[in-house]
This record gives sequence, structure tokens and C-alpha cells, in this order.
Amino acid sequence: MGVLSDRKALVTGGSRGIGRAVVERLARDGAEVVFSYATNETAAAEVVAATGGTAFAVPAELGRTADVRALFQQAEERLGALDIVVLNAGIVIGGTIDQLDEATYDQVMNVNAKGTFFALQEAARRLRDGGRIVTLSTLNTVLAFAGNAVYSASKAAVEQFTAIAAKELGARDITVNTVSPGATDTDMLRGANPPEVLELMKTMSPFGRLGTPADVGDVIAFLVGPDGRWMTGQNLRAGGGLA
Repeated sequence: MGVLSDRKALVTGGSRGIGRAVVERLARDGAEVVFSYATNETAAAEVVAATGGTAFAVPAELGRTADVRALFQQAEERLGALDIVVLNAGIVIGGTIDQLDEATYDQVMNVNAKGTFFALQEAARRLRDGGRIVTLSTLNTVLAFAGNAVYSASKAAVEQFTAIAAKELGARDITVNTVSPGATDTDMLRGANPPEVLELMKTMSPFGRLGTPADVGDVIAFLVGPDGRWMTGQNLRAGGGLA
């Protein structure tokens, strides 16, 4: 019997990277998991297979509020009332302030900030008392890098939503925390940075390497498990010492 054997979980953006690591860890710990994916059905099927069929994939575009609501509804129909929600889905589109256009700004904010807000709303309305919510931010909210203005701002909004949700949901014994990964070896990180920047990121950590999705997934597993019961309103910087 795993520590989450009686728990029902929803993870957004669970087909790749950190999201996949979270789905697989929660499934190993005994939870039943529904996870969302945007377009990559093949990757989603691989995650389902890796969990031995204890995870279930649902397509959803987190920049659309209707999709967010439908995702929570389908998760409840599949699993029943939820105990754990991990809001991992997000996008990165870089560009300096003088370059970015309005459409790009709206796209990043819609997925990262608006999508997270309305997913938090659904979680607040549907989660059982004693539940756990974790949102994903980034160390870029404290480490300013050129070209990350909109992405960093969208994640700063996530941090504020989370801190306030912790105040609002504490009376129901629901914990709400943020995890802020540093340079984590994912397709998203490699797609947004050239090899020389990835090498530089390694030197910024005292460990001399990039993080792995499992490094971050294990921190999230702590927060949603029984040992995380006294942690709420916190931002855990899982960055390998970057900040």
C-alpha cells in the first residue's frame, strides 16, 4: 500500500517533462491519476503505459477556460472527488520587451496565468477537505534574464494566486503551495535555450548539473503526501541551489 493509495489526483500538462515525472511518482505512491495533455497523444499514451494503466489521459488546452472546466469534470467522472491537484501545464515564449507582440503576450498569459487561475478556482470548488494543491512557477521570478519578461510575469501571477488560495482554503485543511524549478532538463528548456546557455546553467548550480524532472517531481510528491500537511502558502525553490 502506497502513501497515496486512497488518493485521487489531477495533474495538468502530464505527458512530458516535470508533469510526466509527477504523474509517474504519484502513481507509484498509489494514487489514481488523471492528467491533461495539449496535443501529443503518443506521449500521453506512453505515460499511461508507464503507470501500468493507473493514470488516464485527457486532452485539454489550458488557455481555454471551457477546457479547464471540462478537464475537472472528466477527472471527477473517472475518479470521483479529487484529493490532489498539481497545476504544471505552462508554455515558454521568449523575446525582449521591444520585440514581443500582443498575440504572444496573450498566449503566454492565457495559458500560464489565466489557465492556472481558473484551474485553481475549479480545485477550490471541487477538492475534498484535507486536499493538496501545488502550482508550478519558476526561479525566473527571482532571477531576471533578458527575454523572459512575459513568462516571468505570468509565473509571478501564479505565485500570488497560490499564496492567496492558501489563505482562503486553509479552513478546509487544504494546503496550497508553489514549487519553482530551476534549470530542469526538459524538452521545454532545451527548446528555449542554445547548448552554450545550457552549459552555463550547469555551472550556476553547486551540483554542476541540470535538474531532472524526477528531482522536481519528488519535491511535489512530498507536498501532496502526508508529510507535507503543515506546509502551505510556501514557494519551494527546487533549483539545485541556483537561488
